[in-house]
Amino acid sequence: MNGILFVLVALTWGSSFLFMKIGLEGLSPQQVALGRVLLGALTLVAILLVTRRRWPRSIRLWGHLLVVAVFLNAVPSSLVAWAEQTVPSGLASIYNATTPIMVLLALPLLLPAERLRGRQLAGVLIGILGVLVLVGPWSLVGDPAVLATVPGQVALIGMTACYGFGLAYMRRFVAGSGYDAITLTTVQLTLGAGLMLLVAPFTATGAVHLDWRIVAAMVALGCLGTGLAYAWNTGLVQAWGAARASTVTYLTPVVGVVLGVLVLGERVRWNEPVGGVVILLGIALASGMLRRRARGVADGAGTGPAVTPAAAAAAEPVSRSARP
Repeated sequence: MNGILFVLVALTWGSSFLFMKIGLEGLSPQQVALGRVLLGALTLVAILLVTRRRWPRSIRLWGHLLVVAVFLNAVPSSLVAWAEQTVPSGLASIYNATTPIMVLLALPLLLPAERLRGRQLAGVLIGILGVLVLVGPWSLVGDPAVLATVPGQVALIGMTACYGFGLAYMRRFVAGSGYDAITLTTVQLTLGAGLMLLVAPFTATGAVHLDWRIVAAMVALGCLGTGLAYAWNTGLVQAWGAARASTVTYLTPVVGVVLGVLVLGERVRWNEPVGGVVILLGIALASGMLRRRARGVADGAGTGPAVTPAAAAAAEPVSRSARP
């Protein structure tokens, strides 16, 4: 059953970039962002009510979750939807995989004890190198089509930077609240949807053109990708642990790229998958996965030393909230 959930999460999160691209055919970027967060919030509120979980009563906790909602939902959802106007959905899915690198960079800002150490720093540097390969600076000169995607790619880096800070903030101020992950995320998405509704009259403007494809894509993006997939992944974290569950990050870019090519006919430049592999290599090094694998081979046990708190945080947030 856990294996099925793992595949469902990978497929759902990986296909979210395709759903956004389809949604943009009839909606403005901010309308897509608002729709996904609002539908995700409604889905998790329904789960909260059915499972009879209680809403938190701490005003302080709600205040911290408001900050989390800004950096994990309202801002990054808007950035990725805006970016996908010019950036292929497959490339956006690869950029999303840089989130653990951003988490490692953000953690020392809020948790000084979580400063980067040798292996983690090496992993971050490799990840940054992967981003440079992904951008492909050599192709920006003389190719107007590639140059036109630069603002969108910068927005995607901003998206993962928001994820990094938001997840570090969550660990610092929310992790010990005593509430389960679904309850906290329900509050987080509800606050995010509320914020986006407040500014919607000024931002979510433009004509709306709906057909069955766009409606289906938005329902899948909101209810599944931003709602149910989180509940599924929470089950994986509980069953497998954060580090193992976070390996779904390695599959979502593959799903995103394949769907972009097969469904939308997107062209993949050679440096995009290469850059993605380099990024994932950096994540594996920074999180200690390579070291554990090597120890497992040497010992014949498949397990290794516990990762440091910063490395664990780099793995855990991806499994939690690094939604596309």
